[in-house]
Amino acid sequence: MGDDASGSGGGGAGAAEPLLKRARYHPSCPGCRVDRRKEESEGFPFTELSCLWLVTICSSLPIQSLFPFLYFMIRDLHVAKEEEDIGFYAGFVGASYMLGRALTSVLWGVVADKHGRKPVLVITLFSVVIFNTLFGLSSSYWMALTTRGLLGLLSGMLGPVKAYATEVCRKEHGHLALSLISSSRGIGLIVGPAIGGYLAQPADKYPDIFSVNSIFGRFPYFLPCLSISLLAVVALVACFWLPETLHIHTEDTILDNSTEDVEQTISDTNAEQNGGGCLSLFTNWALMSAITVYCIFSLQDVAYAEVMCVSFLFLPYISLVVSHLNILTCLHSHLLLDFILERHKLQVFSLWAVSDRKYGGLSFSSQDVGSVLSISGLLLLIYQILIYPSVAKSIDPITLVRTVALLTVPLLSSYPFMPALSGFILQLAVNCASFLKNSFSVTTMTVFSIFINDAVSQDLRASANGLSITLMSIFKTIAPAVAGVIFSWAQKRQTALFLPGDHLVFFTLNVLAIIGLTFTFRPFYTRSCRTKH
Repeated sequence: MGDDASGSGGGGAGAAEPLLKRARYHPSCPGCRVDRRKEESEGFPFTELSCLWLVTICSSLPIQSLFPFLYFMIRDLHVAKEEEDIGFYAGFVGASYMLGRALTSVLWGVVADKHGRKPVLVITLFSVVIFNTLFGLSSSYWMALTTRGLLGLLSGMLGPVKAYATEVCRKEHGHLALSLISSSRGIGLIVGPAIGGYLAQPADKYPDIFSVNSIFGRFPYFLPCLSISLLAVVALVACFWLPETLHIHTEDTILDNSTEDVEQTISDTNAEQNGGGCLSLFTNWALMSAITVYCIFSLQDVAYAEVMCVSFLFLPYISLVVSHLNILTCLHSHLLLDFILERHKLQVFSLWAVSDRKYGGLSFSSQDVGSVLSISGLLLLIYQILIYPSVAKSIDPITLVRTVALLTVPLLSSYPFMPALSGFILQLAVNCASFLKNSFSVTTMTVFSIFINDAVSQDLRASANGLSITLMSIFKTIAPAVAGVIFSWAQKRQTALFLPGDHLVFFTLNVLAIIGLTFTFRPFYTRSCRTKH
């Protein structure tokens, strides 16, 4: 731990001194104006981050809002010759958004680094307004597939918004800013399916309000899409109050001794030494090592989610969606559930918690799992906003990551022994374990988001985040399949002498945690100069 920070104090001050004299302030540069404001005010930028919080929620709403009604939408489009084929066609529609986003994440990062963060945010919200609305008006399968794909292609704000969150506030508030982004994204992923479930097919559910002959009767899936698009319009308006943070310099400059400009000058100098341009990202070892560790912990986190819990924490809404869509009375309702479970990895029932005790599980019902996830989700939100920022300020970030990685090992090792508990003690143990594991994951992801931002100059920051998102998505694609195979194998070796049953599953997760911990030390990991300071 000491090797990362040794010598950073005195050396950093000496290096910054000559740069202080060269730092310039550009009155027409929006980034310089933001830096000047941060230098003059030590307060937290509530207005900017409140708008950003709303923008992130609205951009996340359409991601999963279609899942509750997608089965019925594909059925009504009459593209499947057999009802058993509905899931096949629905899978392509559901995957088209993610495919489009994966193809353009780095590209939108480059755009944000060249033309500003705000244009990418505006384009993303504008695409939600247009293409999410058109998706609700789809009259053919190809229209639905195309509009979802275009929505994914134009949804490029995930990388730039992480860069923006740390640039709009002072360095000491960076952890809280990224926590707010994470929490708002989580809210969007939860509320989106609820909107889709409640508002789809309104003429059937609310005949007193919506006529069969109205536009909502003729297009039964238009109302949830329209509602989300209207919220995106509100966010689009709020977006204009967000200041641009990218530095765009002209010839008119004046001397300025602000700390933020000095940091930018140091960063720009480092970028020039690295060769500049997007290709320099791959030769920036501080960045690539941070992304590598980020991906390893993401792999472990998603594998845990596959085995233990719902990926997006919206199980409490499933019973409501089921009730309003009359899924239980549908002849082939299991097809929708199979589609959700298998094709999109939205694990409605946890593999471990609902499996029988004779296989090392907890024999939980879906209501039990929903209760655990609701409680841990609420506690996690409180942790992100109130507890984590204080912890991050008092502990060196890399030390914090190493600590939670070490604590993860005994925590995961305790899971196979939980079936021996019962009643209130079992509920308490599972809730505490779920909260601790999720809080460890949030801590690690937030810290490495900070490291990724600090490893590059501002003109490459959004590109770096786009690259990390693309690589992380690849790891997250691999994780569920591998975890499912290991879990299935573990179920067949309940009487094995070495690592019987679920002991094998959680041992594998611990191996990933140890690998991630190892990669936080030299020579695998190198911290950037700005992170040390």
